[in-house]
Amino acid sequence: MKITGEMLIGASAVRGTDATLRAFDPARNADLEPEFGGGGAAEVARACELAEAAFDDYRHAPFETRAQFLEAIADNIIALGDTLIERAMAESALPKARLEGERARTVGQLRLFASLVREGRWLSATLDSAQPDRKPLPRSDLRLQKIPLGPVAVFGASNFPLAFSVAGGDTASAFAAGCPVVVKSHPAHLGTSELVGRAVQKAVADNGLPEGTFSLVVGAGNAIGEALVAHPAIQAVGFTGSRRGGLALVDIAAKRPVPIPVFAEMSSVNPVFALPGALEARGDTLAAAYIDSVTLGVGQFCTNPGLVIALEGPISTTSSIWPPPRS
Repeated sequence: MKITGEMLIGASAVRGTDATLRAFDPARNADLEPEFGGGGAAEVARACELAEAAFDDYRHAPFETRAQFLEAIADNIIALGDTLIERAMAESALPKARLEGERARTVGQLRLFASLVREGRWLSATLDSAQPDRKPLPRSDLRLQKIPLGPVAVFGASNFPLAFSVAGGDTASAFAAGCPVVVKSHPAHLGTSELVGRAVQKAVADNGLPEGTFSLVVGAGNAIGEALVAHPAIQAVGFTGSRRGGLALVDIAAKRPVPIPVFAEMSSVNPVFALPGALEARGDTLAAAYIDSVTLGVGQFCTNPGLVIALEGPISTTSSIWPPPRS
C-alpha cells in the first residue's frame, strides 16, 4: 500500500492545505517521504459532521456486524505485512521485534473487543419487571443498559505507534461500544498512521458501515487537536501523551457548554529512591539499570524514571555515579 500524505475524511482521501508536514527518521537524521498536507478547522468539522451523521446507524448495527468490522481491521493490519513494520521502524527507530510484538498486541486487542461485542455482557442490561400489586406502592417497569455516548476523538500516542494509536485500544473500545471515531495522528508517525488508517477505512467500506464511522486528520501544532475536542459532535476523548497536552485538552473539554469526559493517560514522575546503603553496596549496578530504564524503547516508555531522590551525603554528592546538585 502506498503512502500518499493525505488525510482520510470518511470515505475520501483529502490533502490538507493548512500546513506541510514530514515524518522524520531519527536513526538516519533525515526527513521521510512523502510530504503530508495538514488540515485545519474545516477538515475537523467535516470529519466530525460525518461521524455525527454515522452515529445512529452505527450504534444500531447488529453486534455481529460490529464484531466483524473489528476483525476486518485486524485482518487488514496483518495484510499490510512488512510495509507497516518497516515504516514504523523508520519513523520511531524502534526495533523490528518490538514493533512486530506491538502489531500482535494491536490485532489481539481488536479481536478481543470483537469477542466481547458478540457476548453482549458489556451492556450490563438489567430488567426489573413491573409489580403493580406490590404493597404499599406498585413498582414500575425499570430497565437499564449501557449505551454509546457518540463520536469519540482519539489522539495517537508517540511511544506506541500501533497499540495506542490509530487502531489502538482507545479506538477499538470506542468502535466496540458503538461510537464512530475521529483520530488525530501523531506527527511522529504520519506514514504509519496513514497505513493503519487506510486499513480501518477499508474495513468500514467492506462491512457496509456509514463512511463517518472513521476519519483520520493530520495537522501541525495544537490547533487541529483543540478544534477536534471543542467540536460539539465529539462526546468523549481518548488521549495518551504528555501531562501538559492532556491537561490542555481536559480544560477545553471542561469549558464546553456541555462538558465531555477526557480519558487521558499522561506522563508520570516515576520517582527513584537511592538509599545510601544500596548506593555503597551496588552503585554501579544501580546506575546501569537506571540508564537502561531511561533508554528503554528509545526513551519512550511511560515507566521511565523522571526523578531521583537521595539523602545528601558523601555518596550522593561526591559519587561519579550520581552527579552533585547544581549550585
